[in-house]
Formats: sequence, C-alpha cells, structure tokens
Amino acid sequence: MLEKVEKAFDPEEFIEEFEVLTRDAGRVQNETLKKILEENRRTEYLQKWGLDGKFDPKSFAELVPIVTHKDLEPFIRRIVDGDASPILTGKPIKTISLSSGTTQGKPKFVPFNDDLVESTMQIYKTSFAFRNREYPIGSGKALQFIYSSKQFKTSGGLPAGTATTNVYRSSQYKKTMKAMQTPCCSPDEVIFGPDFHQSLYCHLLCGLISSDDIQVVSSTFAHSLVHAFRTFEQVWEELCNDIRNGVLTSRITVPSIRTAMSKLLKPNPELADMIYEKCSRLSNWYGLIPELFPNAKYIYGIMTGSMEPYLNKLRHYAADLPLLSADYGSSEGWIGANVNPNLPPELATFAVLPNIGYFEFIPLRQNLDNLAVEGSDATFLGLEPKPVGLSEVKVGEEYEILVTNFAGLYRYRLGDVVKVMGFHNSTPELQFVCRRNLLLTINIDKNTERDLQLSVESAAKLLAAEKLEVVDFSSRVDLSTDPGHYVIYWEISGEANDEILRECCNCLDKSFVDAGYMSSRKVNAIGPLELRVLRKGTFHEVLDHFVGMGCAVSQFKTPRCVGANNSRVLQILSNNVVKNYFSTAY
Repeated sequence: MLEKVEKAFDPEEFIEEFEVLTRDAGRVQNETLKKILEENRRTEYLQKWGLDGKFDPKSFAELVPIVTHKDLEPFIRRIVDGDASPILTGKPIKTISLSSGTTQGKPKFVPFNDDLVESTMQIYKTSFAFRNREYPIGSGKALQFIYSSKQFKTSGGLPAGTATTNVYRSSQYKKTMKAMQTPCCSPDEVIFGPDFHQSLYCHLLCGLISSDDIQVVSSTFAHSLVHAFRTFEQVWEELCNDIRNGVLTSRITVPSIRTAMSKLLKPNPELADMIYEKCSRLSNWYGLIPELFPNAKYIYGIMTGSMEPYLNKLRHYAADLPLLSADYGSSEGWIGANVNPNLPPELATFAVLPNIGYFEFIPLRQNLDNLAVEGSDATFLGLEPKPVGLSEVKVGEEYEILVTNFAGLYRYRLGDVVKVMGFHNSTPELQFVCRRNLLLTINIDKNTERDLQLSVESAAKLLAAEKLEVVDFSSRVDLSTDPGHYVIYWEISGEANDEILRECCNCLDKSFVDAGYMSSRKVNAIGPLELRVLRKGTFHEVLDHFVGMGCAVSQFKTPRCVGANNSRVLQILSNNVVKNYFSTAY
C-alpha cells in the first residue's frame, strides 16, 4: 500500500489561487455567507432570528442583529459549560480560545474550531507566497519567539488556551511551516514550556546554535521581538558560556526543557568566541540581529496599531534588515493577508480573503456627519449608518468591521477601525487605524489609542535628544481630582533630568489636538495632564501579571489605557511611580 504523499507547497500556484479568489470578491462573499448559514441553519442562535432558509446578504442584514461579545456571552458560556447542542454552530465546538485580556482586564472566551485553523494556514501561505517573491528563502530555519499559554479545561471539559496556542498545537501548523521551509529552530518543549522566561532564554540559545541557518526572525507581535533582544542584552555572556562549555545554565530548571536542550547543546568554543567578539564590537547594540544571524532575509511579525511604538527600537536592532508586517486578524479570526511586503510597517495594507468569512463595514465618516447634523439626538436614537458589503467600500474611507465566520460569530463587532487604501483585483486592501472604542475621555474630548501614540511620539523626541527612549507607556483617566485629568505612564531607558521631563509633560499635553480636549483644557473643564515616570521593569511586571492569567507572551499587548476595572494593573503602575509632573502648557 502506497503512503499518501503530501503535495508540495508551490508559492506561485498559491498566488494564482488568490488572484482567482479576489477577481470576483463580491460573488465569493455571497457564496461564503451562504455556506456559513447553510452549515449552521439549525443552530439555536440562527433559528432565533427566523432566517428560514433565506441565506442572501439582504435577508441576513435585515433579520440578524449586529452584536458585541457581550451579546453572545450567554451562548458562549453555555458552550464553555459543556452544552454540546447546536447553539452557535452546527458541529459542536470542541476548543475555546482566550483573547489576551489586555484591553478589558480579563480574557474573553471565543469559540475555536478546525475552520479557523484552515483559514490561518490559508493566510500564512498567501502572505508567504507574496513575501517569497520579494525575499526568497532557501532551505533553512526560523528563529520564532513563540510561546504557548497555559492550557486548562473549562467547567464543561473543553480545552482552552489562547488562539495562538490552539494554532501552534495543530498538526497543520507544523506541516505548513515545514512546507514553507521555515521550521522553528526551537524544540516543542521550549515553545510549550511552562515558564516563558526559560523558554525565551532557550529560543535565543537555539537561534545562536543554528545562527547560519536562520532565514527569518519572527514573533506574533513586534513587542515580543523587542522584548527578546532587550533580554539578549542582559544574558548574552551567559549564552556564550553555555555554547562554549556545552552545558545549559542552571537558570533553566524545567526538566523537559533541559532534556530537549541537552540534545542540541554541544561544546563549541569557536562559535562562542565569534558571538562574543561580534557583541563586544557593536555600538549600543545597533544591527544586533543581522550580526548574529547573517543569512536572515527579514524580520516578521504584527507591527501595526499598538505595535508601532516598538518599531524604532526594532529598527535599531535590525539595521538594514527589512521589517515585514504580518497579517491582520484577531482572537476571533483572520481578515486579510499582507500581499505588499515591500511597504514599511507604518503603511502596511491587508487584502481581505473573501472566502474565510463574511465581512461588513460600517462607514464612520457618514456616522460622524450624522452626529454633526443631528446633534446629541442622533446619539440618543442610536443612528448608525447601514453597513456595506466588501465590494461596496470606497477608497479613502474609514470603516468599522463586522465579522461573520465559521466558528459561530454572526455580524460581530470586532471594534477595529480600518481605512480602505485600494483594491487587489476586487477585494479591498485595508490599513489598520485604531480600536473603535474611545480611549481617553472626560468631558467632550475623544482621544483614541492612535492619538495617545502620536502624543507620546512627539514628546519622546525630546528624550531622544538626550539619548534616552520611552521603553513603554500606558495611560488612564483620573477622576479623583476635580476636574479630572489624563495620566500618562512612562518607563524610560535611563535617568532624565527634571527640566526635560517637565518639557515632555507639556509636550504630551499640547500634542492632544482633539478640539474637545483643547477647548476643555482652556476653560479648565479638564485638568493639567500628569506624567508619571515608572521604575525600570514595571511593564515587565505587567506582562508577568497577564501571563499569570493565562495570556501567551506572543499574544501580549501592553494596555494603552487602563480602566478602573483593571485594578491589578493600576496597582502595579501606582506602586512603581518614582516621579510625577503636571503640565503647565495651558
């Protein structure tokens, strides 16, 4: 009996499949919606809305409401508790994903199934095919800073973990990485280790052992890459000793990791000396990544949105090595692939794959225009523009995305704002703008995560002149004072004098250019902005907190605005304040 031979992955063939899919994206979307609704027609949720076999977009939009996670929570909770009846999907949900929890302070439960694994592999292969055209790689390995979160059983006995963990544990993931000639250089015991500090150290060690074979350096998020090489700065001499003597440091205590690493680690004084010499001659670690991995073609990970603040540091480590932004998705599922790898991360766009879900777009400009005309009554009446389909969006306009997928989400608000930058054939290319929910607001001010980021970037330039940098930042609204005011938390790379930090505080305040904020500041309806400087390592403590809650390091995003419900993070930040300054800008 002949063994089944898996078909080799041909990038050009996959590009052609993508071209066919996107030539008539509107038709593919209608077929995808019909398939989703037919598969799940007997579910409790869809029967509740009386579709009765009507699977066209018009009936779907008229009968099925737009929802948030809160609306679906009672249904998801029953699945989590073990109810195997067709609640949201025709086939039982056998796995649960957890969101990172960094936005709301606690993770959300999200249904996960094989369809999401398949769409993940389709996204991976699509973007790899386009990447490989521009940056072809040969047979080699990838240094991937990826980590599994702790998996646990829900009250109903379902395995639960982060979306990335569920993907990494799938057999398809390994097959796909192997097919794309970029298997991870680290053994499974490191990826799925219970202590991420030990896993990170061993990822670095595995990368150094395979330094000449590394073609790609990657992680889920840019934050993880910066964190990894900041850690390297602290432990590089210890890594050299391990390689020189062929003996793993005593800091690695997990038996499974020690056993796996002992199979890879052999005495290699020549390699240790070479690494030591390279690190010793670097100036402030500039160009560290290509120095360590001379055959790496690019650095890869999600670099948009809340990851943009880490790009300057990543470019410092990368020197001339290209930074390529990974694809666009969320814990709830994928949306688009980066098919323009030559664009810098700040300009990255994502072509929507029309067969992995059904997507609708709520126009935001029209919404703002309505509010301007109607006044507060529009808000009261909940007037919102009618969502448009994938092929009806307009270039230059901003939208909020609704997702309907194969894992039981129907007209689900992702909470993301995107801008349509163009089209690939007939599917839109989206640029991520920000999260929809307001970040900082006290009076009539409305400042988003993007507004905060721009303010921090402006003030950080004053620090850069002193050869200092903002390691990480967050914010909150403090209503304990009258009037309330914005609080910005900074962790800085070194000591800055009071004069510079006062200037930074004023710059932060002046850089919020929202009209509602500026007018409120002028009449003292919002108090002076406060800058609180934190001890070194504070955001590492925040990271440890979320990892302890079950968040995977590779899925971690620093919370940019800490709400009152996120009491533990507020406590960590408050306990680590070493200096504070109030703005005198107004």
